[in-house]
Amino acid sequence: MKTLQQQLIQYAEYHRDKRNIMTHFVGIPMIVLAVAILLSRPQFSLLGIHLTPALLVVIAASVYYLKLDRPLGIAMALFLGLCLWLATLTAAQPTAVWLSAGVGLFVVGWIIQFIGHIYERRKPAFFDDVMGLAIGPLFVAAELAFLLGLRQSLQEQVEAGAGPTVIKGQTEAS
Repeated sequence: MKTLQQQLIQYAEYHRDKRNIMTHFVGIPMIVLAVAILLSRPQFSLLGIHLTPALLVVIAASVYYLKLDRPLGIAMALFLGLCLWLATLTAAQPTAVWLSAGVGLFVVGWIIQFIGHIYERRKPAFFDDVMGLAIGPLFVAAELAFLLGLRQSLQEQVEAGAGPTVIKGQTEAS
């Protein structure tokens, strides 16, 4: 299994334009919530416990994120838990509401993502490695931590491997 640093550096190589990163702050949470909504509708019971594919995905993703990094893993588990809660509420609505919310968030989230990659002038990371789909939300959490002045050592490692964030077309790096 790749380390947190290896995963973030590989993903960050496709995300060095600040405008692209900002679109990911909106698009990725929308997509994660959409997937949780769409996977919350099929329910089944096992030993009296109501399970959904969304719950199983949230548990698996949380375990993976926690193995990569405890603080970011906890943040991701909390975020995924919030998404699961909202998804459960949405899945309890009539089918038209559930489906339109899930599909709508998914489509709009991906449109926002692809707009970001126009700024980046580079295809999304998952085109070359499907793990980019799992690392994207973690990348957003890490970038948020960096913006808040947290995890400076990790930020330095990511920037040493992938380069600093910039606005493409400008010579100044930040």
